[in-house]
Amino acid sequence: MVSDHLSDFVTRIRNGYSARNSSVEAPNTKLVMGVAKVLVEEGFLKDMKIEKNLLSVKLNYSNHQPAVTGILRVSKSGARIYSGISDLPKVLGGLGMCILSTPKGILSGKKAKKLNTGGEVLLKVW
Repeated sequence: MVSDHLSDFVTRIRNGYSARNSSVEAPNTKLVMGVAKVLVEEGFLKDMKIEKNLLSVKLNYSNHQPAVTGILRVSKSGARIYSGISDLPKVLGGLGMCILSTPKGILSGKKAKKLNTGGEVLLKVW
């Protein structure tokens, strides 16, 4: 039984890219679905489908190189990490992105700055 669905989803994506899989599946939760939508919008994943209780995402490769070279869970069950607008972490000097859980929903760091909101830093992706 998985206690942290988001960490499990991150590990499945990382392992899928390492194994050169075309897609991965994970249990569907609101948090995982929100993160997957942000990753699709930002081009790190190709597409996502919801089938019964499973979320299936297609991994994105450009020129046979994975779109995601690293993905890291920042805020964990035992240690929550919060950030205001001025403190948002830069990932690889702006080449990567962070994903936040805000009062306005699950957002990328860029959208959170536009909407002038901070929140819990869930992931760093590069």
